[in-house]
Amino acid sequence: MKISVIHAGMFKLDGGAMFGVVPKSMWNKLNPADENNMCTWAMRCLLVDDGVNRVLIDTGMGDKQDEKFFSHYYLHGNHSLMNSLEVHGYKPEDITDVFHTHLHFDHCGGGIKRTENGFAATFPNAKYWVDKKHWEWGIHPNAREKASFLKENLMPMSDLGILNFLPEGTDSPWSWMEMFRCFGHTESMILPIIDSGKGKIAFCADLFASSHHIPMPYVMGYDMRPLETLADKQRFFERAVSENWTLFFEHDPVTECANLEIGEKGVKVKERFSFMG
Repeated sequence: MKISVIHAGMFKLDGGAMFGVVPKSMWNKLNPADENNMCTWAMRCLLVDDGVNRVLIDTGMGDKQDEKFFSHYYLHGNHSLMNSLEVHGYKPEDITDVFHTHLHFDHCGGGIKRTENGFAATFPNAKYWVDKKHWEWGIHPNAREKASFLKENLMPMSDLGILNFLPEGTDSPWSWMEMFRCFGHTESMILPIIDSGKGKIAFCADLFASSHHIPMPYVMGYDMRPLETLADKQRFFERAVSENWTLFFEHDPVTECANLEIGEKGVKVKERFSFMG
């Protein structure tokens, strides 16, 4: 099995929104904000190549929105989804499956591209996978979350016939992946737990936006059900610590991975490290 980190670029979000009720005097030491209170975040995806399937987990923001849209998020950096795939020796046609943890624009936007004739799949030979309950949640969004679900990211999946619904429960379409469902950030977000043969890797999506979101009070202001997020984190910790999972952070601007331990004040980061594949 080959696992590659696919960097889809960097962007900015409001620090207060990302750290919720935690005071700026505390979080600003962890991820310093600019003069507009914006903090830099990564968009890291994972490509799992098991020799038969090449499964891309999340696709970043994409590039099909207009200048006004991108002015809100300050997309920057030297990385892009296509360039990163090329660096690792892959072409868009090589991808067999796209796995969406959830359908917020910074996680799924890169999967659909704009063409002269409308929209097309960025990965023309791939099946696109999403949780069915989350799909319904996304295409009928509530007023608070509506800005995160963009029709041009979602509806082409259905229109192009590439949309596939994931099975219920923990089993995924691939024997090496377990699905860990969460309900606080949004309805039925799925964290893929990957058995690499050397240990389990938990793709943290937006349950832990960064390694600094491990402590219980660090819950994003974007979360729809903050108390459910606390329950999601507790369920995750019970296994992540006992089974020594490697946590892979999609948005941490510095830290790619960490593992956990029990400290005097509860679960904490044991060590931070780069992804080794």
